[in-house]
Amino acid sequence: MWFKNLKIYRLSAPWTVMGDALEDALAKFAYQGGNNLEMQSLGWIAPRENGGLAHVVNGQILLSLRAEKKLLPATVVNQVTKARAQEIEEQQGYKPGRKQMKEIKERVTDELLPKAFSIYRDTRVWIDPRNHWLVIDAAASAKADEVLGLLAKTIDPFPVEGLYVNQSPASAMTGWLAADEAPSNFSIDQDTELKSSGDSGAAIRYVKHSIDTDDVRRHIQNGKQCTRLAMTWSDRISFVLTEGLDVKRVAPLDVLKENTDAMAQNDDEKFDSDMALMTGELSKLMAELVEALGGEKKGI
Repeated sequence: MWFKNLKIYRLSAPWTVMGDALEDALAKFAYQGGNNLEMQSLGWIAPRENGGLAHVVNGQILLSLRAEKKLLPATVVNQVTKARAQEIEEQQGYKPGRKQMKEIKERVTDELLPKAFSIYRDTRVWIDPRNHWLVIDAAASAKADEVLGLLAKTIDPFPVEGLYVNQSPASAMTGWLAADEAPSNFSIDQDTELKSSGDSGAAIRYVKHSIDTDDVRRHIQNGKQCTRLAMTWSDRISFVLTEGLDVKRVAPLDVLKENTDAMAQNDDEKFDSDMALMTGELSKLMAELVEALGGEKKGI
């Protein structure tokens, strides 16, 4: 249930689309399986089996976007196209021209698509109307952009904007490492990356390795900045902060896992209790992280 990666955005206006209105809006762009004539299709699915397209717990909204992609290798298309072109050449007595070859390839692609295998990828979205967060569980910007694009079609107008802070994450993380002191309620873990700000792109990575403060300071003095830093918040959640203000490798620690396991009675209750705990804890983490980065910058 827990999000593993956080692409964090701000709701720029109060979120007012709830209940049946939200379900109806999502239904217009619901995932339609079995469409054999598209290489890729997107649509909303129920985040929980046999549930609605929007799952709501304590006012927190969970959505899920499904992306279906057809696996149709170019080599297969080219081989069949070549064979088809040879047949047509024999029939008409001359080789197909460039325009005709393009048409042949398009027809071959349409014929092969229904036989192609499909792969599915689900991306979850959390909307926090109370604290004005919108969070996408994605490590790559392209996946987050898919979600934002369909949300913009689904909810019009779509009140979202980027999250901006007063101190750049790279500058802040570099300062924390140099001082060997994390901000209040955070601690520094063993993984980090220091990268040169010059054209060389030279990088030093510590992976599951104790960070030598003197060594780190020497790298900083030589012009390197921290671009990734593993941290723990409040002894409850571990994560990696990046220079782009992405939060990756999010993991609840044992104290949180024990609490949810003790409360759950069945799968549905466990899902809801996990969601309630996750949204409550991550809202606090994000608020304190923004504060540690000098607060939120408005009016960008």
